[in-house]
Amino acid sequence: MTDPIADMLTRIRNAIAANHPRVDIPGSKLKMELARILKEEGYINNFSTKGEGVKYMIRVFLRYDAKGTPSITHLARVSRPGRRVYLGADAIPRVLGGYGVNIVSTSKGLMSGKRARAEHVGGEILAEIY
Repeated sequence: MTDPIADMLTRIRNAIAANHPRVDIPGSKLKMELARILKEEGYINNFSTKGEGVKYMIRVFLRYDAKGTPSITHLARVSRPGRRVYLGADAIPRVLGGYGVNIVSTSKGLMSGKRARAEHVGGEILAEIY
């Protein structure tokens, strides 16, 4: 697997398409931070780790409304291994006029696009969600 972030996003997309309540993803520090941002922004209910040591899984509990509509309608990788996308703080785009969120890898760690603009730091745009 050459792109673990794309794998995580695809697993979440597939679980939402199949209306699963949760999805297990192979763990890493970067994926834990991605899950933390998704939880902070209200796109997932919760996440937890399962297992110990090097081989552990991240269990992501997906969020649906009362009618069964998922809170995530679009989940896409922006910067890929073949085409990296780096932007300054002023150039970070707003997703759907502020309704969506970008996930940005900055020198201060992973953060949402809104927070990166507020802290005036740019970086690599990893994904966009709405």
